[in-house]
Amino acid sequence: MSTEQDWARQRREAAAEHERRLVARQASENARAQRLLDQFVRAAEQAGLPAHRLEVQGYGGRGSARTPRRGWYLRVDRTAAVGTDGSFYVLTAPLSLWDRLRGVEPEAKPPPLVLGAGGKDGDSIDLRDALDRLLPGWANDQDQPHESAPGS
Repeated sequence: MSTEQDWARQRREAAAEHERRLVARQASENARAQRLLDQFVRAAEQAGLPAHRLEVQGYGGRGSARTPRRGWYLRVDRTAAVGTDGSFYVLTAPLSLWDRLRGVEPEAKPPPLVLGAGGKDGDSIDLRDALDRLLPGWANDQDQPHESAPGS
């Protein structure tokens, strides 16, 4: 095997290992975020925090569509929510006129520990902080230890 082929093989192996670690880290963060959402839903139900009918916003402010889901909006702009079942929803989508008339079924996504990560400055918020805005002190009564984003 030539040096060039050996180098290319090593780079492929390094890239594959990097990808495996990235996927594992993301899965771990999603699992931590899901535990937070599950704890929050229990606390919200116990506190009687009213859930709202969730709506999906069209891209570019082009209307909205109702959904059959109920839950709590995590962002002030209503682009992310937690359902009463603990599912995480991104509530933006391209909406047709038909979607706006009949409604849509949002797809649950793996929850992040930071909402809007990688966006413009000031657009991101830790999941725990978003939940605290909805129900201040909700985590104080939880049995689980504090879950925080890496590096915070």
